[in-house]
Amino acid sequence: MTTNPADMTVLAGLFGTDEMRAVFAERAWVRRMLDVEAALARAEAGLGIVPEAAARAITAAAKAERFSLEALGAGTRVTGYPVVALTKALAKEAGGEAGGFVHWGATTQDILDSALVLQLRDGLALVQRDVRRLLGALVARAEAHKSDVMAGRTHLQHALPVTFGYKCAVWASPLVDDLDRLDALARRALKVQLAGAVGTLASLGSQGRAVTEALARELNLGVPDAPWHAVRDAPAEVAGTLGIVCGNLAKFATDIMLLMQTEVAEVSEPHQPGRGGSSTMPQKRNPIASEYVLAAARGVHALAPLLLSSMAQDHERATGPWQAEQLALPQIFVLTAGALGHAVQIAEGMTVDAARMRRNLDATGGLIMAESIMMALAPRLGRGEAHDLVEHACAKAIEQRRRLVDVLREEKAFAGKIDETTLARIADPSSYVGECLAVVERVAARARAVLRQAQDEEK
Repeated sequence: MTTNPADMTVLAGLFGTDEMRAVFAERAWVRRMLDVEAALARAEAGLGIVPEAAARAITAAAKAERFSLEALGAGTRVTGYPVVALTKALAKEAGGEAGGFVHWGATTQDILDSALVLQLRDGLALVQRDVRRLLGALVARAEAHKSDVMAGRTHLQHALPVTFGYKCAVWASPLVDDLDRLDALARRALKVQLAGAVGTLASLGSQGRAVTEALARELNLGVPDAPWHAVRDAPAEVAGTLGIVCGNLAKFATDIMLLMQTEVAEVSEPHQPGRGGSSTMPQKRNPIASEYVLAAARGVHALAPLLLSSMAQDHERATGPWQAEQLALPQIFVLTAGALGHAVQIAEGMTVDAARMRRNLDATGGLIMAESIMMALAPRLGRGEAHDLVEHACAKAIEQRRRLVDVLREEKAFAGKIDETTLARIADPSSYVGECLAVVERVAARARAVLRQAQDEEK
């Protein structure tokens, strides 16, 4: 039973994914702790510290399904740490002499931190996979709509023409950087923890570093230069990086919601009967996926500061901040997975109405081309005078509800400055999209290079 709405049966599919929940599920957590204990025994056996037979017995016994979560919970309530109860149960399961070599030279936080890193590795792999999928979908959209002209908006008002492909490229571009961040994060954060009571590994004598390196090889993790029991920049960076990913998803979702407004109606989320519907208004198709991207992102942004505040830890082992990480990190991953799932669904299935984009573009009677006309007049009148002339014409066009070019033709200061052929060209929105196509090409090239590299590394 859970009291977290994001994990409840009814809402679980909206706020997260079962795949990510499986990574951070209680049984998976116990499995990862047992993986570390078994790997430690094998690493020490390879160095002659514990008998080979003991390592084999411990590895055979370290199967999560053999252990009662209820019993581990009862033991944890007494000691305050799950590893104490777990190692006692593991020693009993391994039996005889082998049981005496369980947890040799390690401390509780070594096991918890290394198990956490194994979970982080699995969770980050899922995040990277879904970011790549979203990136691929948005790049495909950018290339498909690179010439579909629409209104670019600033302060929620028409500003200058852009293309929808350009808009998709702007959504996609930070995802390339997110993949770079996630790769760098993996190199820094996915490091084993084995340091003993205060970080010196005195219990292992002269072989402390050798055991640490052997354990890292067993778990396929990096080796830190120093213990990080009380140095929590890595978990904080994980939370911050996922916060940035969710921020980029929130930007995408916000734009989609605005484009779905009835008065705009240029893009819509993929629809199926009942999706985004209302209990009272049969016509409604609400931006439900975008809404849950935003809700999940805000959840991540609310939880990330808990990891940052947990960095202030006392001496060689903290009294509280470290434990607070356990409250936030699993939910940060689950919510991020949920936001990514919705974003992928939108990007791959959204409906784009290029005809509506063009109608909206023309709705202001050419006012969106005011800058284009001003810049064409500037060499003839000077920029300041050109700006004043066009601004005056815009005000009159708005007041009289007329087309901008018709008003301009009546202005004495405009007479003879631009011929009709040139005016028709500079008043055409498709002639004034600047770098839109180049942005699509640059983002697509960079994205495809990153996606190809990921595919090559998976082979």
